[in-house]
Amino acid sequence: MQKRKLGNNGLEVSALGLGCMGMSEYYGEAANEAESIATIHRALDLGINFFDTAEVYGPYVNEELLGRALKGRRHNAIVATKFGIDLSRSEAGGTNSRPEHIREVATHRFSGSASITSICSTSIG
Repeated sequence: MQKRKLGNNGLEVSALGLGCMGMSEYYGEAANEAESIATIHRALDLGINFFDTAEVYGPYVNEELLGRALKGRRHNAIVATKFGIDLSRSEAGGTNSRPEHIREVATHRFSGSASITSICSTSIG
């Protein structure tokens, strides 16, 4: 698998990534969890190490699924997660990129595995 360098800190990601949004919703019913985890594992086996998710997918359901799938294989993965939607305001949400919200998102627990700060490889600058 070809790799691409991101930034200047030596972070390398696979040229192909796996967007995980459809594994929890947005394209109809959520995919079967076992099938989704098998897909993530197969991607890792093929050399794909870049996974995209967001707090709004579920909400949190997609990040939690990815956390379960990466358990024991975290060292092989780079996770990009998006945040900034204030889900407490309404179903449609609003924006919230205040530092306290970023900290809240960064400490959200991944279904018994690890916090997002240890799952994500990119720091908030």
